[in-house]
Amino acid sequence: MSLAASVILWIFGDGVLWILSSTILLSIAAFNIIRWRMVNMINKVPGLPSLPIIGNTIEVNVDHDEIFARVAATRYLWGRTSGICKAWLGIRPYIFISKASAVEVILSSSKHIEKSRDYSYLHPWLGQGLLTSSGAKWQFRRKILTPSFHFRILDDFLGVFTEHARMLTMILSREIDKGPFNLFPYITRCTLDIICETAMGRQIHAQTNENSEYAEAVYRIGSIIQTRQAKIWLQPEWLFKFSPLYKQHQECLEYLHGFSNRVIKEKRAELKKVKEGRLNYNSSNDEETSKHYGVKKRLAFLDLLLKTAEEEKVPLSDEDIREEVDTFMFEGHDTTSAALCWLLFLLGSNPKIQEKVFNEQQSIFGDSGRNPTTQDLTKMKYLECCIKEALRLYPSVPMFARLLTSDVKIDKFLIPAGTTAMIVAYQLHRDPEVFPQPERFIPERFLDRDSTRNPFGYVPFSAGPRNCIGQKFALMEEKVIVSWILRKFKITSDDKREDLVLLAELILRPKNGIRISIEPRR
Repeated sequence: MSLAASVILWIFGDGVLWILSSTILLSIAAFNIIRWRMVNMINKVPGLPSLPIIGNTIEVNVDHDEIFARVAATRYLWGRTSGICKAWLGIRPYIFISKASAVEVILSSSKHIEKSRDYSYLHPWLGQGLLTSSGAKWQFRRKILTPSFHFRILDDFLGVFTEHARMLTMILSREIDKGPFNLFPYITRCTLDIICETAMGRQIHAQTNENSEYAEAVYRIGSIIQTRQAKIWLQPEWLFKFSPLYKQHQECLEYLHGFSNRVIKEKRAELKKVKEGRLNYNSSNDEETSKHYGVKKRLAFLDLLLKTAEEEKVPLSDEDIREEVDTFMFEGHDTTSAALCWLLFLLGSNPKIQEKVFNEQQSIFGDSGRNPTTQDLTKMKYLECCIKEALRLYPSVPMFARLLTSDVKIDKFLIPAGTTAMIVAYQLHRDPEVFPQPERFIPERFLDRDSTRNPFGYVPFSAGPRNCIGQKFALMEEKVIVSWILRKFKITSDDKREDLVLLAELILRPKNGIRISIEPRR
């Protein structure tokens, strides 16, 4: 046998096995080296003792309210000085950050904009929308969506805010002299009505229909997502499908996506009529009206998105549109309702501050019952301070996370790539070095800009390149609703802060709601 033939036989015989074995062994060695480096670096960070392979999974195998309490306890035990501590969820390392200087390293960077793996459980619902996407796709979506939140467009939503805020006060008036009641359902249904009309241009009358399927589906899917994030055995898709939660998850998705898809289909048909000249597609600020419908057309977020895609020839499929609309529905509904409830609870617990807000409203409106204008909103300086201080104490999104794609130096620690950095806004906002007397509700903190305060010590809407695109929308909505409520009612909180159990799922809310009493202003 020739030498060439012998070599060929060796390559296709024992040689293939040797090459394959060598490749596997080298891969294992490389993985172990990288893994050893990661473990060695992370273990220098103070934090919970962990077990091999399962890490701290046992500690988070508890109810959602207990998870949040344990995250807070971890910081107090191990991260109070440095503002950084660690934990392991299975073989994945997490660092919890609650110091402004440490948060700045992450949020100010244009490199660390990758959302963590925990957001992947939102993908079945929100797809790759602005909240969950990354890289070039995120940059493209951010660019085309930013004009939709221009102040002129937000002004056009003022009428929607006012309409539903007035309806809310009418419904709340039924609770006068009836004693304490849970505020959360009322506020939630109001913000749901607002977001449906501003996002989709559709009225669902949630305030007059207490059993809102949409609100129930949002709450249920949020709870399921939180459970998957905490329990590693539910994270693999194939295992999750064997869980009883999977059926509930799919039922929620079917309803939420079905609602969005129907509206997108209807809006596409409207846009076609516009092109054919059978429908006028102008905002309610324009003089022209639709001859076909006999009413003015107020552009919703979905209208603006479809119009932008049409005029600028942006390739957005129905699925792309649904991703952004569903994202806007989620971020603009639940977050705002939580912020409003916490604010009203704090005002009801602090009568003197509530009277200051009321006096400011009196100076703007007197005893009139007129609707607020954009100019009126700019005059609500003290109310704005109260909103900001409420968001400091109770940020709607108490924690958010980034996946580090490269090594990062934070304080004296070098954090390796592949680590999830969890910014704990709830604790960050309570740093006494940034906010003296952190547990007190002191709106005056925000009356004047404090040049000595690190801006990354207060991030209720995140910060840096991935800050919340809808924060001006939220601030306007909250001002309008609170203005209407306080002009009509005096609020008294019947719960004490220390008695409330915090439930941190996707949104921070009290486990058993918030009880208030109201009486009419005289």
